[in-house]
Amino acid sequence: MTSGAAILGAVGAVGVLIAGRRAVLLVGLAAVAGAEFLLARAGGLNVSAKLIAAAVVGFVLLAGLAVLLRRARWLVIPLAAVAAPFRLPLDFGSEHRFYVAIAHGGQLGRLLPLYIVLGVATIALAWDALAGREIPAIRWDIAVPVSAFLAFASLSLLWTEDVGSGRSLLEYFLLPFAVLVAVTARAPFPERLPRILGVIAVSLATLFAVVGIVEAATHRLIFYAHNLQVSNTYTSYFRVTSLFRDPSLYGRHVVLGIAVLVVCLWLRKVDVASAAVLLGVMWSGLYFSYSQSSYAALFVVLLAVTLVAGDRRGRQVAVIAAATVAVLAVGIAAAKVAHTSVRKATSDRSRRISLTAKVFAHHPLAGVGIGGQPRASQKLVTNFGPLQNFVSHTTPLTVAAELGIIGVLLYVAVLAGAARALDSVRRRNQALGLSLAAVFLALFVHSLAYSGFFEDPITWLVLGIAAAYRGPARVESRPIPAVTEPREAVPAR
Repeated sequence: MTSGAAILGAVGAVGVLIAGRRAVLLVGLAAVAGAEFLLARAGGLNVSAKLIAAAVVGFVLLAGLAVLLRRARWLVIPLAAVAAPFRLPLDFGSEHRFYVAIAHGGQLGRLLPLYIVLGVATIALAWDALAGREIPAIRWDIAVPVSAFLAFASLSLLWTEDVGSGRSLLEYFLLPFAVLVAVTARAPFPERLPRILGVIAVSLATLFAVVGIVEAATHRLIFYAHNLQVSNTYTSYFRVTSLFRDPSLYGRHVVLGIAVLVVCLWLRKVDVASAAVLLGVMWSGLYFSYSQSSYAALFVVLLAVTLVAGDRRGRQVAVIAAATVAVLAVGIAAAKVAHTSVRKATSDRSRRISLTAKVFAHHPLAGVGIGGQPRASQKLVTNFGPLQNFVSHTTPLTVAAELGIIGVLLYVAVLAGAARALDSVRRRNQALGLSLAAVFLALFVHSLAYSGFFEDPITWLVLGIAAAYRGPARVESRPIPAVTEPREAVPAR
């Protein structure tokens, strides 16, 4: 069953992203749907009359929403941006009567709000294709590397050392994100959308920060992982999670809002006083995450944005600050290593990195398959520990271990395609292009010390937005319907 899902997933990822014709798109969407069904069945989904009835009712509701969305297709991107960070406290699995139930103990579930948006947008897109409307192709610098990476990752389920983890990654993340890029990249892009996206990014980050500050003041978490609860009990500081399950995930999303606001501040798109207040709130909330990876991502992004968009004095201050921080960081790291082991100084990260590198060395060509790195690392030690203690938390190394040299090359191709696309957007709209680039850079830097680059929907949303703004690579000969807003109306800035 999983082998069929792997093949269908690969076909579907290529079909929905490469498609420039209606038939190819519909085949791709059908393949993704088939892969999702097989993956759910492999995960223990029991098909029953009640489940079928619920699925029919759900489809009818989504189709009704798709009717409304077809009248305002430009809403696809902002709806996805609002829904992307949120996870409802729901647990999925065969142990539940209806495959889904309320999660307990502060846990969060899957990206259900985003899945609903994707379901509605996918039905609307398929509806357009069946109605004979134009289906624009996505530009090659996004479509080709992204589809190739997702297809290879899907096929790696055939040889993964952890079928359960690989199945979960495909079912809940990579395949839905292929559809995310497909629907957002083909959405209309009106002139007002960059401002709307900026407001969404800053508003969400401010909301998360305010919740985090309240948690810090009350010492009560809304959502959390069990190990964090234990850690907060025995440490002198209290880490908060806001509306997330992990302080680093929370910190990452606050950094994204700060990055967008700093870009707008340098380009004089916002009032300095208002920006200062918002930055103060977001930084205060970020502080209580105590997430070193988030602090590092923020530092790199602020430096990069200042060097690109800042004035001469700002660049000079940024360079001096960067040099000072670098010297201090080296000194602190050297002092830590001198008084303890490297493993303790890095909070066990050095051991995880070493084990992951060994996994890559043992499987250099195609890796151990998607989701297989923690299990493969665990097998290399004599004293087994919990599987989560072997997660590398370093995306490039994880890709190398799970997908081998082929996967690393495809990963680099995705980054190169993203850089090319974002630079193209920047040349036409500096504020939008730099904001998207800052967000993508923050996600990349954060993923060097904390996993989740390809599992974060914002990564794929940035790619979809960049593709949508630049318009289709080519179109069929049919005229564009009146409901589609012409991209030529977007002025260069």
